[in-house]
Amino acid sequence: MTFALLLIAGLLLALANGANDNFKGVATLLGSGTANYRRALLWATVCTLLGSLTAVFLAGELLRKFSGKGLVSDALTTNVDYAAAVALGAGLTVLVATRAGMPVSTTHGLLGALMGAGLAAGSPVSIVRLGSGFVLPLLLSPLLALCITAIVYPLLRSTRRRLGVSADMCLCVGNEIVEVVPVSNGVAAMQRASELSIQVGDTVTCRQRYQGQVLGLEAASVLDWLHYGSAGIVSFARGVNDTPKIAALLLLSPHFSGNFSTLLVGLVIATGGILSGRRVAETMSLRITGMNHGQGFVANLMTGLIVIAASRMGMPVSTTHVSCGALFGIGTVTGQGDWKVIGKIAGAWLLTLPLGAALGAASLWCIRWLTLV
Repeated sequence: MTFALLLIAGLLLALANGANDNFKGVATLLGSGTANYRRALLWATVCTLLGSLTAVFLAGELLRKFSGKGLVSDALTTNVDYAAAVALGAGLTVLVATRAGMPVSTTHGLLGALMGAGLAAGSPVSIVRLGSGFVLPLLLSPLLALCITAIVYPLLRSTRRRLGVSADMCLCVGNEIVEVVPVSNGVAAMQRASELSIQVGDTVTCRQRYQGQVLGLEAASVLDWLHYGSAGIVSFARGVNDTPKIAALLLLSPHFSGNFSTLLVGLVIATGGILSGRRVAETMSLRITGMNHGQGFVANLMTGLIVIAASRMGMPVSTTHVSCGALFGIGTVTGQGDWKVIGKIAGAWLLTLPLGAALGAASLWCIRWLTLV
């Protein structure tokens, strides 16, 4: 029964992780209008699953870190009840956040559950290990993403302008482009809109696009391909980084190898994103900051590079924190960031760890009660 509880709790955590995290890599595709929800979700699912399958080769250190070794007593890390409580506590934490549409860190939920269940079991918790091995990377990664993005985006924007690629605003009625003006003169587009003869049922929109060529290729098409590529990198990196954290909990079962656990967790993560990802998708794509194709591309590229590098070094950073940090950076540079929404997200991050600890402790007590009945 104990191993069955571990399996159920682990798969619940993987499902919750997929629901809260799967769309984060492609949020800028939807937010910038590069792709619709279904196309973006399909791309995220495929790339995340590929990252999950690759995790067994690139992220062995994360498998060891998230067994709890070094954080709590060694004897507790081999206890199946403890592993099941950690998975259940973290899974419930992420599900609560997903229901509220808040993009939170599964890593934070896991860390809180590791601590809470450990304390409930009477184990000491290594504060030094907690700070240097877990908390420090989690705190620094979003700040790093914000700063790097805020520096890199203006540089790339300047490069784009030197190449003669302009940013234009298109006034569209339905699918027909009726006016193109420089992006800095959006007022002209709105004045032109007031002059049009609009019929009932017509949809009038302003869309930003790039005009010009790079190496003989249309800049807009090249950027779209790069944007998809960067979104794929982020989703792939998330699969590499998150899958072993969850798979590590299943390794206590004698029936599961590292490869099998990683594959199973990857499949369930993909399923969670397909079934329940829309609320977090709307927050990430539409509420944090307005963005165009180029800004979305830069945010995704920076996120992917940071998360992949951290996974390779065995640093348990949160894809959520890095991705949001990059979007915060774009919003800071462009002045379009919604700081009220950003504040709510930051508040959710602060609550994730203590909520995970409380639910991890409660889960351990419940599991031990069930095994005694």
